[in-house]
Amino acid sequence: MILINNFKDVKLTGNELKNYRRKKKILSLLYQNDTLSATYIAKQIGVSLPTAISLLKDLSSSNLVEVRGSGESKGGRRPTLFGLKNESIFVISCELGRFRGKIGIYDSHNQLVAPVTVVETSIDDDDLVDKIYAEARQILVDNNIDYSSVFGVGMAMPGLVDSSIGINFTIKKKAYQNVAERMSMKFGKLVYINNDARMEAFGEFIFGAAKGHNDAVIINWNWGLGIGLILGGKLYNGATGFAGELSHTKFAEDGDLCICGKRGCLETVVSASVLIKRAKEAIEKGTISQLTNRFQYKIDELQPDDIIEAAKLGDELSISLLSDVGQALGKALSNTIQLLNPDIIVIGGVVSRANQYILTPIQQAINQHCLEQISGNIEIVISENWEQSGLLGITAKLFQKLFSDMYK
Repeated sequence: MILINNFKDVKLTGNELKNYRRKKKILSLLYQNDTLSATYIAKQIGVSLPTAISLLKDLSSSNLVEVRGSGESKGGRRPTLFGLKNESIFVISCELGRFRGKIGIYDSHNQLVAPVTVVETSIDDDDLVDKIYAEARQILVDNNIDYSSVFGVGMAMPGLVDSSIGINFTIKKKAYQNVAERMSMKFGKLVYINNDARMEAFGEFIFGAAKGHNDAVIINWNWGLGIGLILGGKLYNGATGFAGELSHTKFAEDGDLCICGKRGCLETVVSASVLIKRAKEAIEKGTISQLTNRFQYKIDELQPDDIIEAAKLGDELSISLLSDVGQALGKALSNTIQLLNPDIIVIGGVVSRANQYILTPIQQAINQHCLEQISGNIEIVISENWEQSGLLGITAKLFQKLFSDMYK
């Protein structure tokens, strides 16, 4: 069996088509459950045990499924367990930030099989797809992974991304907005793209702090601000794929100009970029601070981590700066909480490293602006794996898309 990247090109009829669907369902079940018996698989896909065994043999001969030992006996013979074959199915997962991107190669067990590589690029880089392709191919060569074993390529990226048509409307040059089409032509594989905050949310929901929570808000707090939503146990994209753009809601009247072209957006008040800007202004004024002592003559080297570390050492300016952005985000989140009534808020991104220095003011603002009956039971946590959650989110989406039954 060969998984075909362009499902519209599948020319199967009758029993061939029926068995093709069944095999895709088996692969999906094994991806979700790791190991299963033929008996369990037969029940789940609605076929006889001999038929299930025949389908599994076909998948084994295609180097996609392997025997994983025996399960526990319930009185008879111990059942043979099957799983996806190691080192047979890979995907290339990419996550773009505002200034650079990360590339990871994952197997069908969601395991990273090569070190994550950083690429200097952005959504408005005309050579974005070429750079990702060249770097990904080099990673595969360096790790002895055959390109034919790669079945999908995914990208999480900032901006207004419509995942259903593969277009990022935030890219300035219209000719370059159709990212999925460009990637498909370059890679010749199944392609999936989505917004970076939504993919971080999905990664946290499947693998991280939001796992087991059906209604969650996940914050991607970096140089910009992104929010992903899990509602009713599913990733929420919205009617046109743009849900979660809290960062570009009006927060300050006559505020600073935002990268979106409007003034006073929440992002202009709480992002890491703003945190740095406010710190630099204080340093230039000669404010008494550890930051002034360290960066007065090298101000352009200042990074968010420097402010966070200074706060942990008791620096009043740094603590105040973090408190200000935390209070502002908490106030904005209060509206989201009262509209959606989530049970958990997960915070990731460079600013999340401040931990209690932003958690405390966020909670204070929520207490001030929310009804206690709505906000009282919300858990607010810092992600322990936010640097990988976006890559893991796009990886899980790729495998779901790859193994899904496209004929329903």
